[in-house]
Amino acid sequence: MIHSTEFLKIAHEAKSQVNECDVAGALERVAGGAVLIDVREDNEYDAGHAAGAKHMSRGIIERDIVQTFPEKETELVLYCGGGFRSALSADMLQKMGYTNVWSMDGGWAAWQEAGAPVE
Repeated sequence: MIHSTEFLKIAHEAKSQVNECDVAGALERVAGGAVLIDVREDNEYDAGHAAGAKHMSRGIIERDIVQTFPEKETELVLYCGGGFRSALSADMLQKMGYTNVWSMDGGWAAWQEAGAPVE
């Protein structure tokens, strides 16, 4: 996908403010109890997603996160298609007071490439 310069600017800014991990790091964190959250759109999630991932799209995560995970120290690993939307979401969750949020670099594309489990 081709992204606008404006989008890339804010995405890279967000990436500089959040913790990132690769697929191996995400799998390790999930094995240790972290919650894996897919922030892609409904149609993307429905077409296939990481095994066990909870779906909270970028459009609603800020609205629903507190009701779903009221403990702000809950470890959350977010992913999207390639790593930009998850970084933007992670940045917003940190601004909401969440202290243990990770964005998975490479997103769904990297997850599939790594042969990680899917549903």
